[in-house]
Amino acid sequence: MNTGKKTQKYSDEFKVKAVQWSHQPHRSVKGVAEALDIHPFMLSRWRKEYREGKFAMSKPKAPPDAKKQLQEQDEIHHLKRRVAELEEENDILKKWQRFQAEARRKPSGSSGNTGNDTP
Repeated sequence: MNTGKKTQKYSDEFKVKAVQWSHQPHRSVKGVAEALDIHPFMLSRWRKEYREGKFAMSKPKAPPDAKKQLQEQDEIHHLKRRVAELEEENDILKKWQRFQAEARRKPSGSSGNTGNDTP
């Protein structure tokens, strides 16, 4: 019995392009799926099939340097966080230097001379 629901057939070329698009660092599977008007699960399945080399036009390998790119992104994130920490430490040290300089300029008030000449 035919339910009237039409199943869309996608070419291997379309699937490969979608998978490659979804592997770009700034894109998510959900975002690509929404843009292509397909279900995210379908795109995830295509990504798995692509890794396994099931598409006729694809080679049985992951996108080039995908692991390296992820490692580089992690390192960049770590380095940006470290730079922010160091900048904050530098600002604190600058404030401390200004505080010390101001403290040296002001009389301490402990010299014993209060300005009162009362016996």
